[in-house]
Amino acid sequence: MGRPFGIPVYVSPTWFIVAAFITYTFQQPVSSMLPELSVPITYVVSFVFAVLLYVSVLLHELAHCVVARMYGLPVRRITLYLLGGVSEIEREPDTPGREFMVAFAGPLLSLGLAAIGFAAYGLFDLSGVLGVLILQLWVANLIVGVFNLLPGLPLDGGRMLRAGVWKATRNPGSGTVAAAWVGRGLAVTLIAVPVGLALVSGQAPSLSMLVWSMLLASFIWFGASQALRGARVRARIPQVNARVLARRAIPVTGDVPLAEALRRAAEAQAGAMVVVDHEGRPTGIVNEVAVEATPENRRPWVTAGSLARSLEPSMVLAADLSGESLIEAMREAPAGEYLLVERGGEIFGVLATSDVNRVFTGV
Repeated sequence: MGRPFGIPVYVSPTWFIVAAFITYTFQQPVSSMLPELSVPITYVVSFVFAVLLYVSVLLHELAHCVVARMYGLPVRRITLYLLGGVSEIEREPDTPGREFMVAFAGPLLSLGLAAIGFAAYGLFDLSGVLGVLILQLWVANLIVGVFNLLPGLPLDGGRMLRAGVWKATRNPGSGTVAAAWVGRGLAVTLIAVPVGLALVSGQAPSLSMLVWSMLLASFIWFGASQALRGARVRARIPQVNARVLARRAIPVTGDVPLAEALRRAAEAQAGAMVVVDHEGRPTGIVNEVAVEATPENRRPWVTAGSLARSLEPSMVLAADLSGESLIEAMREAPAGEYLLVERGGEIFGVLATSDVNRVFTGV
């Protein structure tokens, strides 16, 4: 939809669902506040409110992104969808203070918009369609700002809580787990409160309130659960070590039959094969998946070189990489296998992506 501050903004088709729901929900309040308008016009005013509300959400997300960029964090895009917006910041802040500031920027902007709208509505005694829109918008931004400050992931307040626990424990994983469990508690509360109030009052809960509660509770629950899974994955990142996970590799020329190359690998107890030229320089890595897919009766007639992927510079990694550095290097150049080399350029072995994945899956 555009590139404010150079950040691509996308609108999910699910936005039209919530826009229709907001238009339908707010038509009745608009009609009661502006009885002189016809029914079709009140629907138009309600739809304009839905659009302006999501403009406010966009500004909220832009605040996160602008602060993230101030700290040198790359931002991929902003997406507006069913329950609001999401900023895709490609890397997490490296300190709890920066985490707190990136998270706080969004609610701060929403509360600032609410304050501006409240002041405009009070100072200028606005009426008519403009007055109703400003009234609804400052109230909505107040709700968005306060709601996002609730201390549970995936809300901004949850990220602020995560930053606090991270600061206290010096462990970002502990902060994530604490904020995620608080988020799950918030999700349960969002369902329990309206139902409990209805039981106490003896009246059925409002359908629109119940729908919003269920949607928001689902969003928070699944977001918190995803954060917990992410924390478990990140806890295993220090276990990723190129030297430890490397497979011993043997060099073969590209014209060697696959059956013979596999025999040599078994004899040397090697788990990988590197294709080299006649001067011994590596030119490719024999693809494990391709080897497994080749029937045994075909292996004497298929050369190792025909099943090798050409060795691009990005597929050559330092053997001493580990943790985040290794994951980032693999993310930048996705491949099935990587050639590991020593600082002097000597071949250390081959790192298979499947072996790295097993660290995280436990399989």
